[in-house]
Amino acid sequence: MSKSIKLYNKDLAPTQSSQKKWGWFEIFNVWANDVQSLFGYTLAASLFLASGLNGWAVFLALILAGFFIMWLVNLSGKPSVKHGIPYPVFARVSMGVFGANFPAMARGLVAMFWYGAQTYAASTAVALLITGITGASGGAEFLGMNTIMWVSFIFVSAFQIYLFWQGIDLIKRFLNFAGPAVYVVMIVLMIAIWAKAGGGLLSEVGNIFSGGARSGGFEGLGSFGAFLAVFSIMVGYFAAVVINFGDFARFVKNENEMKKGNLWGLVGNVVFFSFITLMITGGTIAVFGEYVAQPTEMVAKVDNMLLTIIAAFAFFSATVGINMVANFIPPAYDLANLIPSKINFRIGGLITAICGFVVGGLWVSVITQMGMFPFVNTLGAILAPVFGIMIVDYYIIKKEKLSVKDLFSESPRGKYHYQNGFNQKGMLAWIISGYIAVGTVWPNILITDGLTNFFANLGGGGGYAWMIGAALGAIIHLGISKK
Repeated sequence: MSKSIKLYNKDLAPTQSSQKKWGWFEIFNVWANDVQSLFGYTLAASLFLASGLNGWAVFLALILAGFFIMWLVNLSGKPSVKHGIPYPVFARVSMGVFGANFPAMARGLVAMFWYGAQTYAASTAVALLITGITGASGGAEFLGMNTIMWVSFIFVSAFQIYLFWQGIDLIKRFLNFAGPAVYVVMIVLMIAIWAKAGGGLLSEVGNIFSGGARSGGFEGLGSFGAFLAVFSIMVGYFAAVVINFGDFARFVKNENEMKKGNLWGLVGNVVFFSFITLMITGGTIAVFGEYVAQPTEMVAKVDNMLLTIIAAFAFFSATVGINMVANFIPPAYDLANLIPSKINFRIGGLITAICGFVVGGLWVSVITQMGMFPFVNTLGAILAPVFGIMIVDYYIIKKEKLSVKDLFSESPRGKYHYQNGFNQKGMLAWIISGYIAVGTVWPNILITDGLTNFFANLGGGGGYAWMIGAALGAIIHLGISKK
């Protein structure tokens, strides 16, 4: 069967063995950059403070989440390591050669949204540096951001376009640099805060460890319920990369290298970064008498020029790193999958950057009103069923058998043509399970009173959305397909 121009271009084509140059260290740094962002810091600190759990219980939930995510990405990455295909092409197996455009674009739209959010977050680090060096006040405001913020935001946007325009190899080198460098800087920051806090730091860390009142969606939960909510929220935070991990796994030499990178990259990074976050959080409370949610605000309060420069560099590198990992590469492939003959990796990335610029520009004045946990959980709920459907389809229904040539064919005789290029069973499973999963975050959208009341009383701010969505997607798709 010939390759269809509607389904094939060189960016979507299977990665050749000679091009599979990534080892465990590259995968380790994919996760290091995903964990180390400003949003990652804020989320980790919030879980320690809002859950009301003993600190060791929070750590245990984070570690278990790391192992669980590792298991999930080993499942989603294996077919891409074996066949060299990115996520949107792998989605054709379960959704159909054209039906895959829907879950691919859902992932792409989520990534564009996050891209804008992370671009704004990275720009706060640049603005911190400019303000620290010049002493300027910021200037007039527009859409909630002053002149320095807009200059910083435009600079970060332009830098990211330059970075991805050079191709995947430069992105890999940037990730390999940023991952270790950010840890060095975060350790320096922790030591600086510790020195300033003195003995008060360990006292505040002890207070955090002892647990307090539950807030931020954890209200009304028992200890076990709060534990499950912390676990599920962390899974939801990584959910987007879990879905499209094949976009990176396709460049890995073999499955063992992927698994080694996932073990140290996920579990190791989550534990180490959470420890640093906890120490810095305790230090800021000891020094300033209050919890400072934004790391850039914390550094500004310390008022040390050397620390400002070092921290700005770290926050900028970390947040650009996660943008490349989670929010640029996925939509670049997803958009290329939509119209392969017109859109390649570069054009897809440029479209992503433009959409992300609009989102980032509106972040302060419009989008932040959603709140952190509902935002993370809603995005996870939309994508979760796709993961369950793809995995159960490949491992149970198809029994790990895959025809690469049929993935790029629009012939009615192709294995993945189904009904005019759409697997209606997979699409139906996604719609049903996605609706219920989103309903765990926003129970009022559900038309069944029993489910509405169940999820409303479940608590945890919808933190179970990803788990429920992925499980339902797998179960419903398996049930429909077996019939």
